[in-house]
Amino acid sequence: MQLTVPGLVLRPWREADASAVQAALSDPDIARWNPQGWPVDEERTLSWLRRRADWSAGDHASLAVADAIGGTLLGSVSLHGIHGDEAEIGYWVVPSARGRGVASRAVTLLTHWGFEQLELHRIELCHATANAASCRVAERAGYRIEGTLRESFRYGDGRRHDEHLHARLATDPWPVASPGE
Repeated sequence: MQLTVPGLVLRPWREADASAVQAALSDPDIARWNPQGWPVDEERTLSWLRRRADWSAGDHASLAVADAIGGTLLGSVSLHGIHGDEAEIGYWVVPSARGRGVASRAVTLLTHWGFEQLELHRIELCHATANAASCRVAERAGYRIEGTLRESFRYGDGRRHDEHLHARLATDPWPVASPGE
């Protein structure tokens, strides 16, 4: 499976992504907001890649976000916690790709796919309230804020943070004509 919008491709994970993923997971911001709970090394990175590439349990759909021209890894986007017609979405973007709309376009594209192909009805997006960039991603991808979850998740700094809960329904209008615009 491969999904595209101008400038981006969402594609399956490959073991060839290992060095780029290892570097990304070592980034302080990615480690803070997407804690893995282990030291980032080659063996654990390969295990991370294999888990994300294996969709056989039906509980997640995880894709690499890459530059459409050079194929450079720009980030990750995943539907996880898929249960019935509901799921959660998560993502990260490498430092060199931040501020370019990569995350919001990837989230929008995978959200469309989840509604159309998996027949999901509701997708939730949670982020620490201190992570203003993720709040902008949620808003740009059409995820409405539903509230604040108090001290709901322990992040990479070891502290529990309040989180904003955003969600999209399959019946919500899209903020743009098509994903990626």
